[in-house]
Amino acid sequence: QVQLVESGGGLVQPGGSLRLSCAASGSTFSLNAINWYRQAPGKQREFVGTIFSGGLTNYADSLKGRFTISRDNAKNTVYLEMNSLKSEDTAVYYCRSFYRGAFGSWGQGTQVTVSS
Repeated sequence: QVQLVESGGGLVQPGGSLRLSCAASGSTFSLNAINWYRQAPGKQREFVGTIFSGGLTNYADSLKGRFTISRDNAKNTVYLEMNSLKSEDTAVYYCRSFYRGAFGSWGQGTQVTVSS
């Protein structure tokens, strides 16, 4: 099972962009699907999107067109590019692996705050 560490969060103004990283350790990274989730204050954790081992992606309908997931298997890293950020995108963002029918453990997440 791969271990994942999220990074890249911070404070950004509305309309701005941010790229999050999800760095993995483990030799099977390229075979894993990687999911992104987020949890806003006082709300349940919600699905953001997935990138499969072959590079195909799937997104929450509400985020299509603004968020893009990519992966660099040579660097054992998945990225979440977020554009046109809104205050409602403020949340802790997590990545989680999926491999052979099993989800990996949750990491610490990275905080994204969208505010002027």
